[in-house]
Amino acid sequence: MTPHWQKSSYCSEGASCIHIATTPTPPTIHLTESADPTKAILTTTPAAFHTLLTTLKADTPPPKATTPAIEVTLGETPDAPVHLRSTATPDIVVTTDHDKWNAFVLGVRAGEFDHFV
Repeated sequence: MTPHWQKSSYCSEGASCIHIATTPTPPTIHLTESADPTKAILTTTPAAFHTLLTTLKADTPPPKATTPAIEVTLGETPDAPVHLRSTATPDIVVTTDHDKWNAFVLGVRAGEFDHFV
């Protein structure tokens, strides 16, 4: 079954963005960035994705006890990359930029990805 990828409505039409999909068995969440040159796909649990959504909505650091977790590393300058990885598969890193990350966060805060968990 080919996953159906969804991006935030805050991402410009036709622009590359962070995309989310799910597969049912076992329940798995997939994240990718359509412009990431490595074509990396981060795979994680619904619980870890739920924690990410909750954290982004609350604008607080994630709880320490969540395993696996999705780690987000924001570059210190607006032109620095943003990296996402799962603690379960730390060698798989999805790379995006601040504008695309911000569009994803706006979509999260609007509830656009709640149906994935």
